[in-house]
Amino acid sequence: MTRLRFCTLAISAWLPFAIPASVLAATTIKGAAILDNSCGKVAVKHMGLTHAGKFDEANKLSTKEMQDQWKAMPAKDRAMMMDMGKELSQTEEQYAADIKTNGVLVVDGASATLTVQKKTKDANGTSTSTTTQSFKLNGSECLVSR
Repeated sequence: MTRLRFCTLAISAWLPFAIPASVLAATTIKGAAILDNSCGKVAVKHMGLTHAGKFDEANKLSTKEMQDQWKAMPAKDRAMMMDMGKELSQTEEQYAADIKTNGVLVVDGASATLTVQKKTKDANGTSTSTTTQSFKLNGSECLVSR
């Protein structure tokens, strides 16, 4: 019995050091406070520009890697992506409202992830839609990364 207590004590004393600092450093922001964060602002602006069909402007809010991937894509693929983007996106106002009520932003060092999970009910039942956006941070600058 004494040996079990010693092992338990040793493990509990060692465990906090085994957890990486990056896991401990993650910050979760929920609801309206997301819109005050640079990533929240970029997310709303990017969504609005995409909805308006202003893909060149929206692309400027993404990382250089994302911009290079977009430029390297064949024109017909870009056209298809633009059509799909306009159809599936929301206005800035709609997206900001969804973030306020359903958004969770997790900032972890130089990266962040915004998840907006929206549940709707109608005559056919309940459905859930989830939008996830990844970001890279460089100081106070936040850019769309995926």
